[in-house]
Amino acid sequence: MAVAIDIRYLGDLHCEALHQPSGERLATDAPTDNGGKGAAFSPTDLVATALGTCLATVMGLVARRDGIALEGMRVHVVKEMAAQPVRRICALIVEVTMPAGLSPVARRILEATARTCPVRQSLHDDVHVELHFTYPD
Repeated sequence: MAVAIDIRYLGDLHCEALHQPSGERLATDAPTDNGGKGAAFSPTDLVATALGTCLATVMGLVARRDGIALEGMRVHVVKEMAAQPVRRICALIVEVTMPAGLSPVARRILEATARTCPVRQSLHDDVHVELHFTYPD
């Protein structure tokens, strides 16, 4: 399945992206440490966001299929950048706080699902990804 996204460069390191299927728009800006104003998500912030929302989405699909209550789950992603040998994402640290009351079987299924989300599978092996799960009970 192909999805079209149109991007316009607005100048001063700002872009606007249009998601063709929905008509939704989002803005990007360069981060302050790379000459931007940090006024919106940077392109590399969107990669971190994509990882967090992807694993939450695929976990949600499995939870819906299996009748597992996943509402209230929270995902926190920390993106670390490297400057050498080139500027790039070097690590994505993900903390997933799960809702209370999940059985050990549900926990195993959901964690395995998160580890195989499409965005994670698309990242280069040089990007260190850590997934941590916290359970309140």
